[in-house]
Amino acid sequence: MKIIVLAGGLSPERNVSLCSGALVANALIENGHDVMLLDLYLGKLNKDFDTSYHNNKESFRYNFNIPDKEPNLINLKKQKKDKYLINDDIIEYCIDADKVFLALHGEIGENGKLQSLLDIYNIKYTGSNALGSMLAMHKDIAKKIMQQNKILTPNWKYINFSSNYNIENIKYPCVVKPCSTGSSIGISIVNNFDDLNSAIKKAKKYENEIIIEDKIEGREFTVGILNKEALPVIEIKPIKGFYDYENKYKKGNTIEECPAKITNEITNLLQKKALEVHNALHLGAYSRIDFLMDKNNDIYCLEANTLPGMTPTSLLPQAALNEGISFNELCDIIINSD
Repeated sequence: MKIIVLAGGLSPERNVSLCSGALVANALIENGHDVMLLDLYLGKLNKDFDTSYHNNKESFRYNFNIPDKEPNLINLKKQKKDKYLINDDIIEYCIDADKVFLALHGEIGENGKLQSLLDIYNIKYTGSNALGSMLAMHKDIAKKIMQQNKILTPNWKYINFSSNYNIENIKYPCVVKPCSTGSSIGISIVNNFDDLNSAIKKAKKYENEIIIEDKIEGREFTVGILNKEALPVIEIKPIKGFYDYENKYKKGNTIEECPAKITNEITNLLQKKALEVHNALHLGAYSRIDFLMDKNNDIYCLEANTLPGMTPTSLLPQAALNEGISFNELCDIIINSD
């Protein structure tokens, strides 16, 4: 199969995406596919897919390590001569492929815009469709859908800086988040009113919409979904602080216990809730759903990830491996899913 792996893009999660894309591309090459990894924002082939691939395939092994800090997008923009979020030739290359593996995280890779564009050209791609991507990415919309489906989610206040808003009646501690970012980018835990404005200012750097969410004290879990089946539950235990960008991607900062040491009853409940969220948000062949469980064993859904990290140590591949599915096998399952 001829496959384009799309990664990178103009997103705060760019570096995570490039790492996922590199490792997915290598796995698919090892599986016998003809694969090209392209940066959605900067990437470019000098010739058509077949010529570019076959002229260079002996040297095609990709590598990218995630730095501790998020990318400098201002400097990245200076490398590009135009204002477009997608390189001119990306669609042309994708049309030439049998399928596109979306290894993107954040921004247009996950909010449904890219999926809509690919749909216009009848390009087959992995992950959720435009509708599911949009619903899951916008935290305010996703949480409203959860509420409508009687799925517990922390209470929240939505703020759009383009409209009038107030920050009254906030319950502390709280969590301030940009409305549509992942990898815990722009998130702050706030314990009092004095710290709230600086947290809002931090979140506003990333987008014009934020949510202020009640902080649930308890244990953090995540559940992967693969082809309508819930994978083993993983418990996430940061050594210190919370599961922020650095603790997600710096080795040794977080213990990820798979399968989680919980009762069968709680395991089944988490898996059931994960499938409910996945279906309520109209998600595709795979996703990863994040939860918190308080001291009363009440389970709150935080969010759904439509394109979860895809390195061998990422959470979804860890859960799949626990089921006997290797990273290479997982990549093939995803590329062959509808």
